Amino acid sequence: MLLLVGWEAMVRAFGIAPYLLPGPVAIARTLVTDWQTLAESWWITMSIALAALAAAVVVGVGLAVLFSASKWVERSFYPYAVILQVTPIVAIAPLIIVWVNDTRLSLLICAWIVAFFPILSNTTLGLNSADRNLVDLFKLYRASGWQRLVHLKLPAAMPYFLAGLKISGGLSLIGAVVAEFVAGTGGEASGLAYRILESGYQLKIPRMFAALALISLSGIVLFLALSLLSHLCLRRWHESEVREED
Repeated sequence: MLLLVGWEAMVRAFGIAPYLLPGPVAIARTLVTDWQTLAESWWITMSIALAALAAAVVVGVGLAVLFSASKWVERSFYPYAVILQVTPIVAIAPLIIVWVNDTRLSLLICAWIVAFFPILSNTTLGLNSADRNLVDLFKLYRASGWQRLVHLKLPAAMPYFLAGLKISGGLSLIGAVVAEFVAGTGGEASGLAYRILESGYQLKIPRMFAALALISLSGIVLFLALSLLSHLCLRRWHESEVREED
């Protein structure tokens, strides 16, 4: 709050023009006046980010389970996941947009690539971190592979998965915005990234800052929602969430 007050005071004291640096009041006013346009673009960006996050969960967890079942499969395919992670999305996004005939699908793929790896790596680590003594106990009682997975490995991997999910939540939003920048999609079905570009071309800097504020607030809300989910899932049994009573 003090930062916003100081920002507004500096803009007013030095008479900085809104097209150079708008103050928080001007940005808030733009959010109200341009809300319909910004809200539509916000939903387009968020729908892509959330769909990419959901796809990252499904594919990441599925591959992690497959990796935990076979070390040969993990050693064969995990390097490809690493390659996807270390390759800058801005470098391959133009290729994906050219190869995929559907713009929305291409944006979804770009966001998925960014969000996919933390879930895969964390869940794989969690599945492989099950207590060895418990693994031996399950084998002693002749538990099936499915029983060991459901009753031992998946619960052990839950904290790791949720940690990766919190990371991937923000990355999916970043991937969606970056992909929109690269695609430069315009028209009615345009995300917040295009609104930022459009505002820059038209020197509507308060609208640009308003779109940036929406992206930042969306990322914060998404992180808090996933943190709450993690707390609700782990609060009764995991050390990271159990609070010692005074």
